Amino acid sequence: MRALVLAASLSFLAGCGVIYKVDVYQGNLLRATDIEQLKTGLNKRQVIALLGTPSVADPFHQSRWDYLATVSQRGSKTEVKNLVLKFEGEQLVSIEGDYFPENDVELVREMRRYGNLPREERNRRRAGRS
Repeated sequence: MRALVLAASLSFLAGCGVIYKVDVYQGNLLRATDIEQLKTGLNKRQVIALLGTPSVADPFHQSRWDYLATVSQRGSKTEVKNLVLKFEGEQLVSIEGDYFPENDVELVREMRRYGNLPREERNRRRAGRS
């Protein structure tokens, strides 16, 4: 009996050391289809309609818009992407930087639909077993 209680106690305490880490998505998560539509010559309103407002709009450099996004997945190193758009007056003249590639778009769509739920919960809800 003592051995059983000891084994149960040890397994319970071992489980306390497990830390669950949540996937975290922040910033402007851009879709490749939207980025493909970006081209020089668009005005600021058209860019906002396409990508939304920038995450960084520096009051000292109003001709530069930064679309920042970060993804941290289950304890891995945080990945940062920055798409930089430069304007002359109202016209887009330069597109620089990077964004999360197309293969991450499905993950972003899941995040938007299900929030930051654990992957198992997202799969369960997607399968319709709420």
